Amino acid sequence: MPKSISDTEPWIRRFQPADEAPTRLVCFPHAGGSASYFFPVARTLAPKLDVLAVQYPGRQDRRSEPGIDNVPGLVSACLENLVPWLDKPVVLFGHSLGATVAFEAARVLAGQGRPPLALVVTGRRAPSRHFPEQNYLASDDRLIEIVRELSGDEDPVSGNEEILRMSLPSIRNDFKAAETYRYEPGEPLPCPIHAMSGTADPKAPLEDVRAWGEHTSGRFEMKAFPGGHFFLNVHGAAVNAEISRVAGSALRSA
Repeated sequence: MPKSISDTEPWIRRFQPADEAPTRLVCFPHAGGSASYFFPVARTLAPKLDVLAVQYPGRQDRRSEPGIDNVPGLVSACLENLVPWLDKPVVLFGHSLGATVAFEAARVLAGQGRPPLALVVTGRRAPSRHFPEQNYLASDDRLIEIVRELSGDEDPVSGNEEILRMSLPSIRNDFKAAETYRYEPGEPLPCPIHAMSGTADPKAPLEDVRAWGEHTSGRFEMKAFPGGHFFLNVHGAAVNAEISRVAGSALRSA
């Protein structure tokens, strides 16, 4: 277990330190994503929130490290490195695969008697709404097609084949983690859950996003935006405002 905050640097990135903020927002990336995806979130929400972004192994500056291709392994490693940052209340935020990792991390923390203030999830059906997929077994060319179909015009990176091919190992690794995940029934979270989704997201049909309400004994809120899986790239300001509102409300209610 890390003994100090400095030991967590490979895993935890803090782009806009906000030492005076009363709450930390911990961000978990989507499949193939990285901590830098949340730089605009940190820039917008600091200094009101101290934003931490998780950097999974196998990408960017951690490209030489083996990836973790299952959700339990990701959760365990993330929480091990988050321990020094839990001196303040935290809100967990995840997009797509990151929503599942954030949810399971919240369950572990709740079981330890220190649940997060709130869980914010985007672009992901509820854990109890399993949909069988095995895209991680597709050929490289087909996997690139799948990523492009999912990203559409909302993610400009999907138009750069060189970047996509360089990212294929982490994309395939993360798709495996997302697609082999199976929800184990348990107690609902004691913290509120706020779910957001794109109205045309094939990965997160609205009826399946609404089912996130089954996973909390607290308040559940849901907001839909026009767009697909990466709707938050288009509606970033509104999404950040929702996160800020949810975090502030949860802190006042704590």
